[in-house]
Amino acid sequence: MEGQASRLRWGMIALVFWATVINYLDRQALSVAAPVLREQFSMSNTEYSRVVTAFLLAYTIANGISGPLIDRMGTRAGYALCMAWWSGAALLHTLATGVWSLGAARFLLGLGEAGNWPAGVKVVAEWFPKRERALASGLFNSGSAIGAILAPPVVAWLLLQYGWRASFVAVGLSGFVWLLIWWPVYRTPDSGAQVGRAEVPSPWRLFRVRFVWVFTLSKVFLDPVWYFYIFWFPEYLSKARGFSMASIGKYGWIPFLVAGLGNVAGGWMSAALIRGGWTVDRARKTAVTCFAALMLAAVPAVLVSDVRVAIALVAVAMVGYTGSTANMLAFPADVFPGYMVSSVYGLASMGSGFGGMLFTLITGWMVDRYSYVPAFVMFGVMPLVGLGLIWGWLGPLDGRSTEDLA
Repeated sequence: MEGQASRLRWGMIALVFWATVINYLDRQALSVAAPVLREQFSMSNTEYSRVVTAFLLAYTIANGISGPLIDRMGTRAGYALCMAWWSGAALLHTLATGVWSLGAARFLLGLGEAGNWPAGVKVVAEWFPKRERALASGLFNSGSAIGAILAPPVVAWLLLQYGWRASFVAVGLSGFVWLLIWWPVYRTPDSGAQVGRAEVPSPWRLFRVRFVWVFTLSKVFLDPVWYFYIFWFPEYLSKARGFSMASIGKYGWIPFLVAGLGNVAGGWMSAALIRGGWTVDRARKTAVTCFAALMLAAVPAVLVSDVRVAIALVAVAMVGYTGSTANMLAFPADVFPGYMVSSVYGLASMGSGFGGMLFTLITGWMVDRYSYVPAFVMFGVMPLVGLGLIWGWLGPLDGRSTEDLA
């Protein structure tokens, strides 16, 4: 049976990769369509930041719910529920008539999309040994980069040909196609941990563990970097660099293509260090450090005059984020048993959503009153704070952290 699981595990992670692509197509459709929607609905930068924050507010709330829910329902049913919810919410964007209705659709989208990463890390924990988890996590997380690559040309083409409502219809329907494959195919390997509902700890008990709250706090400063690029980069190209919608579709995907390489490189680096005799703790944290340093490239990106150099530097910063994230996605499975990992990652991602809300609002305020320069500087420096938390307070990536649950 172990051999069969070995053969099947890459097919299972391919399904998670596909779901993550869809997740980002749904998410990124707004940022690509933003120049048109902002003109149609007369949105300022501050109002646009509030629409984005509606998504992040729901995302923050739902992360604390979706992780424990998936642990209790099981991966197959829990992931299916999240996909059905967020795909339906994507379709509801077509009914938007102004800022408030658009914000409501984004809120519903955020409630469903929050489940993708807790479900993904659970699939990794169920199907992959420890030495392969960062690589597997990086592979499925690269779906976020691929979805972001596809969104500018696909959404821009649909928008120019058929209008912005058609673009939301197309991305929403793609999730229901995924469900037709996922439901009959996915199963938990026979060797996977099987526990009853009562055995999954409550979220409040999990927050007694230092790892959980420090990991959550680190994501407050690390994950908003990615949100900045996915929600604001097309707008930056339009407003600060003078790009047309066609130009955004032609060039806006380039940094996301390069970012996809970071997912694989980050997972490969820690796997190579572990094979070389490093401890999991040292290998993971070293890989996170090396890639987090690349996020400083955001600072010169906004200062150079040549837009080609600016796009290249943004690409480097995004590689830094994805390489770090490939390893951080593996953290919960390094510390907790498989039946808890969705809960742990979901709770930690509440920090991601909270940080995203806070720094998105700050970004809108900065851009309206000053320019994009202070925003890029802020997102270049912030990852160093998260890195300090990981090295200083997180503790070792081993089972000793779970002793606080006893």
